[in-house]
Amino acid sequence: METICGPYISRLTLTNYRNYVSLSLALKPGLVVLSGDNGAGKTNLLEAISLLAPGRGLRRAPYADVAHNGGDGGFTLHARLDGSQGEVDIGTGLMAADGGEGGRRVRINGAPARNADELLQWLRVIWLTPAMDTLFTGPAGERRRFLDRLVLSIDSAHGQRALTYERAMRGRNRLLAENSRDSAWFEAIETQLAETGVAIAAARTELVRLLIAKIEQLPGDGPFPQADITLAGELETQIDTMPAVDVEEAFRHRLATERERDRMAGRTLTGPHRSDLIVRHRPKSMPAELCSTGEQKALLVGLILSHARLTGEISGLSPILLLDEIAAHLDPGRRAALFSILEDMNCQAFMTGTDAALFSSLEGRAQFLSVDHGTIKACRDLSDSRDTL
Repeated sequence: METICGPYISRLTLTNYRNYVSLSLALKPGLVVLSGDNGAGKTNLLEAISLLAPGRGLRRAPYADVAHNGGDGGFTLHARLDGSQGEVDIGTGLMAADGGEGGRRVRINGAPARNADELLQWLRVIWLTPAMDTLFTGPAGERRRFLDRLVLSIDSAHGQRALTYERAMRGRNRLLAENSRDSAWFEAIETQLAETGVAIAAARTELVRLLIAKIEQLPGDGPFPQADITLAGELETQIDTMPAVDVEEAFRHRLATERERDRMAGRTLTGPHRSDLIVRHRPKSMPAELCSTGEQKALLVGLILSHARLTGEISGLSPILLLDEIAAHLDPGRRAALFSILEDMNCQAFMTGTDAALFSSLEGRAQFLSVDHGTIKACRDLSDSRDTL
């Protein structure tokens, strides 16, 4: 079995978070099963845990929207982490006085953090939700967000790069919309776009290279098929064949020469914001988008597991996995294989489902919790939900 790197959440406390007015939950390392009816709050709990990572969480909801309806407009989330780095307290939330402006606040061991990226020093959180089942058939933008989330788990600077690039691109698009002819402004913005855009492309390319190596370690006939992954993007392609400084200069020059074309389009048409992640089912030699729904799910699970292992090796922190409604979409053989893999990884993994019986093989090996509209109870067995936490 793989070495335990930690951390794991030993105590989770929520106040005015969606349907949880007040919750204090004791948790164990390893596998955690959350069962309950649709709308009971299972995914809300996973979403709260996902806010222990930078960003807007697994639903990408505005922070003000996760505040409990009927509360004061704010919410708080506190997690106690245990692991190889000792005990760490993390707090995050939105104060009612903020009115939804300025984003959430983060405190680590009682001290204010400069930004949410500091959370990556203490833990990594990776998730898989039903909304991601259309990843291979949906728009390229969803795959870019998925890819950049994978990069962020191993490269804590990637989030800031993406924010800088987005701000610069909005600035250039504004100049285009205003029909500005100020060459100095364009040159300054395009220089920043070139610098950050090439850095983003390089980080994505490195992630894909490392992930490919991890995928190669999967058995060719395993329950989760090997995927062939490539990047479709001009900068990402050039990074493989040219020095980064030359790619940067070529990108800057192209932005300058294509101003009129972009002015007509009303937006910047070239850059890493147009790239795509291409995935193929290796055993069937078939594009992922043409595979069956079950095959696509198995491919996606395999990618997530490979990425989780990669994240643990590079960061030294076993990631916390959030697997929403995972068992219902896998056949019994793949469910058993997934449970075995998660146990071998020695990470804390939260799994949700409406039917606890789908997790029956984990009885005695996982922590079972019953979720019922803002309350959570511990179960001694799959039919017992009488022990209130």
